[in-house]
Order: sequence, then structure tokens, then C-alpha cells
Amino acid sequence: MTQLKFNDPAPDIELLTTHNQPIRLSELWKDKTILLVFTRHFGCPQCKEMLAQIVQARAEIERAGLTIVVVTQGDPEAARAFCAQRAPEILCLADPERKAYRAYGLERGDWWQVLLSPKVVLGTLRAWRRGHRAEPPPRGQDVMQMSGVFIIGRDGKIRLPYYYDTIADHPPTDLLLYGVLGTRWDKPFEGALA
Repeated sequence: MTQLKFNDPAPDIELLTTHNQPIRLSELWKDKTILLVFTRHFGCPQCKEMLAQIVQARAEIERAGLTIVVVTQGDPEAARAFCAQRAPEILCLADPERKAYRAYGLERGDWWQVLLSPKVVLGTLRAWRRGHRAEPPPRGQDVMQMSGVFIIGRDGKIRLPYYYDTIADHPPTDLLLYGVLGTRWDKPFEGALA
């Protein structure tokens, strides 16, 4: 799979809402810059921790001009239950066939990225101390699926592609809020940077 880069066109995939309604990603980014967050399986403690961090920073993220959208491997009903608990009042989408995962270049990890890396072991312990327990993945969800986070501008271009090195490699909140150069996500890119 090819990873997306800055200013690449974002894949416009049709997914399902948690109420089983089809929605295209372009319907979301046409009005507002989106923070597109891909989770792993619902039993992943690092994903629970990541969502907790995003929920905690939600007001600040929205003040920075971003709308949060979470993509899950679950079917609409399972995604609705998971997100009601882990990401209340945040738009969650169901991608049980993992079409968007593939389109955004999110691969299946290897054993080092998912289980054996010291970063994963320490990240799992940290998540466990914060109350995020590891559980088996629900049927049909891939335990080896890697996560990713993308910021997509209103023009449908990738502003920030973030691919995890390991499952414990969450992007810092400051990176999501300000980018690498103190970027305002709700303003168009102009000049040499564009």
C-alpha cells in the first residue's frame, strides 16, 4: 500500500454512520477541515487511550478549526456502542470491510509493531494504568490492523498524514492542533509552503 503525503488528494470513500446511513468523506470535509482518526480493534488499550486523549482535547481541537471523525473496523451497531462509551458526541463511522484503511495506506502491522516492541509493552502498561484494558478483538476485526491520523483540508487535500510506527505511537495533541509549523488548519495554505 502507498502512504499518503502532504497535499495528496484524500481518498473519498463511502462509509456508514453508526445508524447505517452511507456517507462520503467529502461530505464531511467540504464544510470544515477534518481530523480523521482510524482506530484499531475495539479491544485495543492503546486505541482506548488515544480516543480518551482526543475526547479530552476535543474543545481545543474544535477551536483550532477541526471536526473530529473516527473510523472504526466495526459494523454500524458495534461502532455505535463502542463510540457511545469511548468517543461520545464525536462522529464515528463504520468500515467493517476496511476499505478506507486500505485507501489511506494503513497496513497490517507485523509482530514487532503490534506486540513485541518495547514501545508497545510500555504503551500497554501506561494504558493499563489509566484504566484501558486489553480485550480480544470482536469477531471480524483485525488485531494486526495499524492506526493512523489524517488532517484533511476543505479542498480535500491531506494536510497532515500520521502513520504509526507501532500501535503505541499516538500523535502528540500539539501536532494535531498546530502542525509542524504552527499551522492554522482552518486557513488555506498560501505561498511557498503550498
